[in-house]
Amino acid sequence: MPERMYKRLDGGSVPSETAIKKSAPLTTEKTLVKGTKRKREHVDWAALRERAIALEPSRRSLPIYKGMEFKGYFEGSDDPLQRSSVYGCLHPPKSKRLSKDEVRPSNDSQRLKDRAKSLESFRKSLPIVSHLKEIRNALLEKDVIILVGETGSGKSTQVPQALVNEPWCKPQSVTISRDASPQTVRVGGCIAITEPRRVAATTLARRVAEEMGTPLGRYSPKSTVGYSVRFDQSTSPNTRIKYVTEGVLLQEMLGDPWLKAYSAILVDEVHERGVNVDLLLGFLKNIAAGKNEGRGGIPLKVVVMSATAEMEILRAFFEGYGREEGDGVHESRDVQRNGTDGLDNQDETESEWSGLSSSDEEDAVVVHGNGTANRVATCYIEGRQYPVTASYTPQPVQNIVEASLRIIFQIHRQQPMPGDVLVFFHGRQIIESLESLVKEYARDMGPELPKLLVLPLFAALSQAAQDQVFQPAPPNTRKIIIATNIAETSLTVPGVRFVIDSGKAKIKQFRTSIGMESLLAQPISQSSAIQRQGRAGREAPGQCYRLYTEADYHSMQTSNTPEILRCDLSHPILTMKAKGIDDIVNFPYVDSPPRIALEKAMLQLWLLGALTETGGISSIGLQIAKLPVTVCLGRTLIAAAESELNCVSEVIDIVSCLSVEDLFLNLTSEGKKTEAEAARREFYNREGDHLTLLTAIQAYAAENTDRKAWAKRHFISHRAMKAAIEVRKQLRAQCQQSGMLKPTHTQEPSALTPELTTSILKCFMKGFASKTARLCPDGSYKTMVGNQIVAIHPSSGLFGKKVEAILFNEFVFTSKSYAKGVSAVQLVWIDEVFQSAAPSASMKVLV
Repeated sequence: MPERMYKRLDGGSVPSETAIKKSAPLTTEKTLVKGTKRKREHVDWAALRERAIALEPSRRSLPIYKGMEFKGYFEGSDDPLQRSSVYGCLHPPKSKRLSKDEVRPSNDSQRLKDRAKSLESFRKSLPIVSHLKEIRNALLEKDVIILVGETGSGKSTQVPQALVNEPWCKPQSVTISRDASPQTVRVGGCIAITEPRRVAATTLARRVAEEMGTPLGRYSPKSTVGYSVRFDQSTSPNTRIKYVTEGVLLQEMLGDPWLKAYSAILVDEVHERGVNVDLLLGFLKNIAAGKNEGRGGIPLKVVVMSATAEMEILRAFFEGYGREEGDGVHESRDVQRNGTDGLDNQDETESEWSGLSSSDEEDAVVVHGNGTANRVATCYIEGRQYPVTASYTPQPVQNIVEASLRIIFQIHRQQPMPGDVLVFFHGRQIIESLESLVKEYARDMGPELPKLLVLPLFAALSQAAQDQVFQPAPPNTRKIIIATNIAETSLTVPGVRFVIDSGKAKIKQFRTSIGMESLLAQPISQSSAIQRQGRAGREAPGQCYRLYTEADYHSMQTSNTPEILRCDLSHPILTMKAKGIDDIVNFPYVDSPPRIALEKAMLQLWLLGALTETGGISSIGLQIAKLPVTVCLGRTLIAAAESELNCVSEVIDIVSCLSVEDLFLNLTSEGKKTEAEAARREFYNREGDHLTLLTAIQAYAAENTDRKAWAKRHFISHRAMKAAIEVRKQLRAQCQQSGMLKPTHTQEPSALTPELTTSILKCFMKGFASKTARLCPDGSYKTMVGNQIVAIHPSSGLFGKKVEAILFNEFVFTSKSYAKGVSAVQLVWIDEVFQSAAPSASMKVLV
């Protein structure tokens, strides 16, 4: 091997490796280790030290050292080597001995503190900061506060940090009576912030962890900030601030209906009015209206936060729950806060919160309160929003993909950097279509233009893919983010200066009369359009391009229709039943759903076996409520655990695939479609899509070399398959804890025999009996419930085939009614399910 040569910057010579080795000889001695001789080498430090001292003048003469000040570890020493920087390499200085009370900060700890310090100036500039003291004072007297903070005010990140160190937020040990026996429990100590979407919960948790200088969640037992979303939890035993999705908090209430782990619940983005947030507000109102007997008399603080002015609606919802005098709750609360008793009169005379003072008139907080009968405070805080110019199209746009593509490259060619682009679309397929077109056109750009980084953002993406959107763009690169409406609120995508709004969003609509739920692209509301426009003005002045006319904007409805008025109520009712709410009609809804919708949902749950004939929740219903899946998928999992079917592991695999985005890539060109069909032929099952998914995920899991390359060869979404594997792991762990799955069943997949195939399909029949259709003489399919005509979707493996009956997961309406996720079943199986569920009502259901 040739000897490595070096050259000095000033052209001088550098000693060769051989010369260095000669000047620093290594001594070798033989040592016996358990009867075996081995060589152990020792460095001759004296020789190295002499050589280093000899080279010191040569080092100082190099041009690169001119003008530099040399400071060694021992500046006062007479030893020239100790005064040089070389000594630090040969003899690092000894660490200072710490006392037993001192803790040496790690590099990560110091890095987190430096990051938090760098963010401090930004935090102080947020509008809400000047009002945090007044908000804290208000929560000392009132248990519910409605906070309307406009976009950019900082309510989602700053309010929990301001409340976490309050005296009432510390954990307390109290004695409560349970089953006629007193028990000592721990109440409070943590703040939960609910978000409508998992991407908002995880992103906000990371941001708050940075601002507080603490690790995130499970990465350190000392972390105080974490998050918990569906199939992903990152918390530690010391978590004090936890961001959760609304559904996760509802799941927690099954085991802890009084939410004893929390001192406060912050309900964020209430204006979106999802069904889970409406349920959560009802449960929180019941807790606030009671005497907190399940919490030992310690009240639960509730902060309802919204970005739009729905203050009066929310205030009217929470008003009127003031506690009666003499109920004993005032006394226990005053003892907790003040450490003394007999302060009821003081509480009554000083409970009215007259207002929050502010030196800034523009950011003034308006507060309403009228004594002890009203325990609700309301306040409004102006947001920090830079001006955003909105432009409309003169005529309605025929093709929003082409129009968006044209505007993207118009911005890229005419607008200076920095300035990223956020495009709002209404579905994964149209997002991926625009993504591929932008990448194709970007390849033809000249080198004089900056590069483009195209990133999709939708709910079904993996966590790693979503995180890429929030990372800074590389140098000389403009980000193009193509997102669904999940980027409307709570999220701040750094660098966005331009927004392209298609004016569309996919909205679920449940038709009670036929029992079918459709996901249709519909015009957004004016409030959503304002929220989308505001994304361009979070960090600097921006511009919003609306792909609709100004007249279309004024014809939009003012706000979003609450989801509880347009969704299937089966899961919400099961959640209420599991929490002991028997009178679902008089449950405190913000907007009460139609009675016919409640009755239809009750009938659906009865057919699934989740409710008894008297309307109470059954043992099957309790099991379904504890599973983090839909009611139909939960019933399928429970059926798979029955001894006569016994296929839990296989059903978990299929449910995992149905819980993420589509595994099979949607291809546009005919050539690619033909190539993909050939590559996927080994997965296709003649019984339908469910068993095809099972074969695909088992083949992916068995791949031990390069799974990404495997997915590419088979035209399968690698990120979707990774997400499915993660969901499978979570479901297996949960099913093992509940006793539905034995550990031995998770080793190797069983051979797909005809008996196993029948068992799997019968399991899905028990969960999706209402989503079945029979073949008619004219070749069409009519649903068993509702008698509606449906067609098999072209993406299904059964497309173009005729079978006796079909089972499907999803009802989609585009040009006509389609059934997606289809498998072939037998009519006798359908009859068996309805007969076993309700023998006397089966003929009434099968219209």
